[in-house]
Amino acid sequence: MTSVDEPARPNGRTRDAARTQAEILDVATEEFARAGYAGARVDDIAARTSTTKRMIYYYFGGKEQLFTAVLERAYGVIREAEQRLDVEHLDPVAAIRRLAEVTFDHHEQHPDFIRLVSIENIHEAEHIAASEELGRIGSPALDVIRRILAAGRESGLFTADVDAVDLHAMISSFCFFRVANRHTFGALFGRDLVDPAQREHYRTMLGDMVIAYLTAERTAG
Repeated sequence: MTSVDEPARPNGRTRDAARTQAEILDVATEEFARAGYAGARVDDIAARTSTTKRMIYYYFGGKEQLFTAVLERAYGVIREAEQRLDVEHLDPVAAIRRLAEVTFDHHEQHPDFIRLVSIENIHEAEHIAASEELGRIGSPALDVIRRILAAGRESGLFTADVDAVDLHAMISSFCFFRVANRHTFGALFGRDLVDPAQREHYRTMLGDMVIAYLTAERTAG
């Protein structure tokens, strides 16, 4: 790759590389979420930053690599939230409810993440599959869920034969649908799923739904 000098600030100091890359990723996130992978243009991203198209290629290599970097950072945010999750002092029911609330809050607060994931699914996860970082990052939530499920079964509270991945999918699907389908659902049924007045209703409903499934009485066979 051709060497490119970093642009200078008006006072003559070289721009901080980390700050420049963060600015590029901020704008790229908005552009990819708005226009999709196919519709987003590096020229438009450069025009909205205080850097140049050439510097975007210098830092990221190209549009495909830039989109992958955007995905890596977006997934990194939810993974950091999962890593900060402290439920060891809670009983299994309260712990599962707290875990569901963390996912609910994140998805509501990061609609661009929902759009990016939807776009990546259109492309059959080709960028995620090619990312070594996303392959390593996994999901800290799965380890937490496994521990909660084990504690719940040991205590006799949880009766469902479900693994951590299935439960993660159950929680994520509700949280994802609520944001991703807000507009179509509202147009069809006249209800805004992200109406602030209904936020606690849906947040509580999610926890109740998951707990009811885990604790339901079941007969053998």
